[in-house]
Amino acid sequence: MPSGVEIERKFLVGRPPPDLETYPSNRIDQGYLAITDQGVEVRIRNYGGRSFLTIKSGGGEVRIEEEIEIDERRFRSLWPLTEGRRICKRRYLIPAKAGARVELDVYDGALSGLVTAEVEFESQDAAAAFTAPSWLGREITNEPAYKNQRLAVRGLPDG
Repeated sequence: MPSGVEIERKFLVGRPPPDLETYPSNRIDQGYLAITDQGVEVRIRNYGGRSFLTIKSGGGEVRIEEEIEIDERRFRSLWPLTEGRRICKRRYLIPAKAGARVELDVYDGALSGLVTAEVEFESQDAAAAFTAPSWLGREITNEPAYKNQRLAVRGLPDG
């Protein structure tokens, strides 16, 4: 796949692994500067002491993503513009089979109680071949209600 393309599957997690706290993690503060009707988003994110401006295309398993590191001053300057369109979560990095890595997100604030996991792949074939561990739960890759931009604006999905 060309550079700037993200291939990922997303899952709803009912019960994280019992040893979750043994994996590396970082708090993520993420806010959206713009979200279009076509699903294009412009967001800023701070995690691990670094800040980024990210532009993504619509939803689904394959999409365009460009991430640009920005300095802390720019992040602080832009953060107020994301008011009402923010999420906070703790991301755990968990190794999986076949060299894959699960990014498990435990949400805070208004989204408290929500736990999701994303797995990124080098190709669509690798994504199709991935067998998810049972603890990952239901796949929500193509469910718009669980996209971070939607969660930031509308909160938890109904039911």
